[in-house]
Amino acid sequence: AAAVLLGLPGYDIPPGVNQPAKLRLVLTVLLGTAALGRILEKTGLCSQITFGRYVRQGRKLGQDPKLFIQDLQFNEVPVRVYQPKATSDGPRRGILFFHGGGWVFGSLDTYEKVCRYLSRESDSVVVSVQYRLAPEHKYPAAYEDCLNATQHFLQHLEHYGVDPARVIVCGDSAGGNLAAAVSQTLAGRSDLPRLRAQILIYPGLQALDFNLPSYQQNRGVPLLFRERAAFFALLYLNGDALHMQEVLEGSHIPPDMRLKYRKWVSPDNIPEEFKVRGVKPFRPTDFIAEVYETVKRFCEPNLCPLLAEDSVVHQLPESFILTCEYDVLRDDGLLYKKRLEDNGVRVTWYHLEDGFHGIISLYDYCGFSFPSGKRGLDKVVNFLKSL
Repeated sequence: AAAVLLGLPGYDIPPGVNQPAKLRLVLTVLLGTAALGRILEKTGLCSQITFGRYVRQGRKLGQDPKLFIQDLQFNEVPVRVYQPKATSDGPRRGILFFHGGGWVFGSLDTYEKVCRYLSRESDSVVVSVQYRLAPEHKYPAAYEDCLNATQHFLQHLEHYGVDPARVIVCGDSAGGNLAAAVSQTLAGRSDLPRLRAQILIYPGLQALDFNLPSYQQNRGVPLLFRERAAFFALLYLNGDALHMQEVLEGSHIPPDMRLKYRKWVSPDNIPEEFKVRGVKPFRPTDFIAEVYETVKRFCEPNLCPLLAEDSVVHQLPESFILTCEYDVLRDDGLLYKKRLEDNGVRVTWYHLEDGFHGIISLYDYCGFSFPSGKRGLDKVVNFLKSL
C-alpha cells in the first residue's frame, strides 16, 4: 500500500499535458508528502493517510466580499453553504457539491476556492458536503451522507432562496461518482423536487475493468495512477486494499457477469479517436471466486453508477460530463456519456485535450495556475448559467 500512495512504479508526464513543468512540481510535493507520511507511520506518530489529509487540507481562506459563507449540518452531515450577497430578482440555482479525493482525502477547506468560484461566477447557492471518508468509514457511508444532505436541502430550499426547479448535483472524481449515484437514487422519487441536472467532472463510475484504453494509456500519468484508482476503490469498499493485484488483472468478476455488463463496460463503446495512443486487447486472468466474495458489491450501482439499469438511466436529468485526455478515468466518463445518450438523456460533454486528473481543483494552486483547469471550470459555470 505504501508504494501505491508513493505513486510508484515510475510516473509518466506526456508532452501534451497542460503545464508539464508545473505538474512535475505538484507531483514532487505529493510524492514528498507520501514519503514523509510513510516515515511518520513507521515511527508510530501518525498514519500515512492522516498526514496526507493534513497536508492536503488547504489554507482557511478569509471572508469573501461577495458571499455569505456558513458551516451547518444537514441531517447530521457537515456542510458549508455559500450564498451570493447581491440581491436577486428571484430564487437562485442551488448546487450540491461533492468533493474528490478518492473517498479517502478531501474536505470543505480543500475545495473552498472551487466552491467560492462556482457560487460567485454562476450566482448560485452552493452547498459543499463533508461526507465521511474511507478507510475509517466504508461504503456506503459517503454515498449515504451525500444522499442525506441532498434530501435535506431539497426539503428546505425556500430557506436558502433556491428555485426548486433548478437544483443541481455536482462533483469531481470520487465526488462525481457520488453525484451520479445520488442522481440515480433520486431519479424515481416523486416526493422531492426533481434534480435539474448533474455535473460529473472526470468521475470514476465502475470497478469492473481497470484495463480500458484510458487505463492502459495513462497508467503512470499523475495525479491518478492506475494502481491508485484500484487502491482507492478498494479502500472505499472494504477499508483495505488486500486484493488489489487481482482486481487490476480482472480476476475479481465472474465471466457471466463480465459478459452481462459488456454492453456497457467495453472498449468497443469507446470512440476510435481515443485509441490512437495505443491499446492492447485485454484478457482477464482466471476468475477467483474468493476474491469476488470480498468485492461483489462493486456490482451495486450506488458504488458503480455505470452499472445501473436502463430503466433508471433514462429517468436521469440533463447532464454535463467533463473528461480529460490524460486521465485513467477518461473512459468511465465516455462510457457513461454513451449510456445517457442511448437512453435519451441530454448530455453536454467537454473534453480537455491537455487535461489530467484533478486539474479542476488545481486551477489556482499555491500560486501556480493551470489554464486548462480554469477553462474546464468556466465550462461548468457556462453550463450552470444555461439552466
